[in-house]
Amino acid sequence: MTDSLTDARRPRATATVVATVAALVVLSILSFGFRESLYRAIAGSARDSPSAVHEIVDITATRGLLALVATTAVVVVAAWRRGREHFLLIVSAGVGTIAAYAGSEMTKALVTQERPCRAIGIDTVTACPGAGDWSWPSNHATIAAAFATACVMVVRRLWPLVAAAALLIAAARVAAGVHYVHDVLSGITLGILATVAVGLLVNTGLRRVFAPSGSAGAGVATVRRSR
Repeated sequence: MTDSLTDARRPRATATVVATVAALVVLSILSFGFRESLYRAIAGSARDSPSAVHEIVDITATRGLLALVATTAVVVVAAWRRGREHFLLIVSAGVGTIAAYAGSEMTKALVTQERPCRAIGIDTVTACPGAGDWSWPSNHATIAAAFATACVMVVRRLWPLVAAAALLIAAARVAAGVHYVHDVLSGITLGILATVAVGLLVNTGLRRVFAPSGSAGAGVATVRRSR
């Protein structure tokens, strides 16, 4: 029995993904209505915290993704060692991660929501990005969720670790003052949805292309015997 979304327990995993995405969409919509008050409360509290907290928030917000990149690299190596099926799955999830990032960039360009640190104009832990660097959805949250999802698609038992890391990065982006809450919730939603949908679609194609030659022969033999 494998430890990935390609095994017999995929229906349960699919239901979990659907429920998670639905909950995130609801939370994103709800938080949008309170975006300014939530932002002021979170970013303001972080700003008024001791300098040690500033450093933790800034490092997590700007470099926290490196931890998920390193974890994903370990999963890639593990998938390679475990065989073709697992390696093709992590490659497919990687394509999904790229799709998530591309979707985030395109959405930013279409929506052009101003950064809260620029629109509201309060002092923040992290320097506010320049004009034209749009806010919705959060790229960092999208990529963090995409990397975390890719890892879970191959090694499900990693989910508490990678989910916590992605959530911390997303929260730090708000605390640092560069995003609204709905920015990061939407980014997480996009990261999960794109990585799973595109990843599984690509994986289906790759498994057909790289199927062992014996399976094709066995299929032909079965057809011939049925005639």
